[in-house]
Amino acid sequence: MRSVYIIENPLVDHIAHESYGFVERFGSRPGTMQLVSRETFEAVVAAARSVSLVPGGSGANTARALAMLQGPGGGAFGKPAYSGAIGRDKAGEAFAAGLAEAGVDAFLALKDEATGSSAIVVTPDHERTMFTNLGACQGYGPADLDLSPLDSCRYFYSTGYMWDTPPQKEALLAAVDAARSKGVPVCFDLADPFVVDRYYAELREWLPGRVEVLFGNRAELSRLCDCEGPDPEIVRLASRYTSVVAMKIGKGGCLVRSRERLVHAPGELVVPVDTTGAGDSFAAGFLYGLLAGADLAACGRLANRVASRIVAAEGCRYDHLDRASCLAALD
Repeated sequence: MRSVYIIENPLVDHIAHESYGFVERFGSRPGTMQLVSRETFEAVVAAARSVSLVPGGSGANTARALAMLQGPGGGAFGKPAYSGAIGRDKAGEAFAAGLAEAGVDAFLALKDEATGSSAIVVTPDHERTMFTNLGACQGYGPADLDLSPLDSCRYFYSTGYMWDTPPQKEALLAAVDAARSKGVPVCFDLADPFVVDRYYAELREWLPGRVEVLFGNRAELSRLCDCEGPDPEIVRLASRYTSVVAMKIGKGGCLVRSRERLVHAPGELVVPVDTTGAGDSFAAGFLYGLLAGADLAACGRLANRVASRIVAAEGCRYDHLDRASCLAALD
């Protein structure tokens, strides 16, 4: 038995704290993710004053956060499962070891390219801008899929980042179709405003009838729906594409809408240090709430709590979080 099956990009995060000018120097829009060559990635890392390394990638962050919430051995729900492609290198070995240590069952494909990496530049406003080289990730395709976890998992989860290369997209679409055929609900995070910009028409056509729970922030969902606000109107329009919409609204918390009701889960006040992994952690909290049978308001509260705790520390690390304190949000 497994709780959630996650397919996404395995990455090693290289985290640096720099000025706004540093981001502008490399031609990136603050707060977004852009795909770059290996040379550009290495140039960003070389230009940074100091860099700390953390196993990452959006889906892996969600898997590790979910494992933390579930407790040793996955608790009553079984361990989360994760799949993606890594290189035959030390970075790939470290990534796999990190998942195992966190309590995640890994179904990793091995490729001859270097393991994917992301240079994450944190600016003084605590926002992160990502320069990502997918490396081995982009070789993940339908032939690498292991669909066996779908036989016993409760949910399937992935993100819009999987749409960025044809093989990955084909693998994701095949996995979603398999999940639906087995009656496994699909949860999907739009991931980034630029993802919506790149695949706007495709996403609007693909989402209905396939995705049960849709995650996005205000910018992502407003672009998807061609609506600039107010927030309740954005989530109302987004609910045309899915059964449940969870819209992240920063320190305001989140709005969650099903076809029957709209709820607001207030955010939690923290001193931000690094927003890396905030959305990934939000998804993990919400998924745990679904596993536990909580109502949408409680799912939103837990999602907000896990996200707020992770932005109060550098890097996307869950070993410092207090599980009981997080789960108290469900009470």
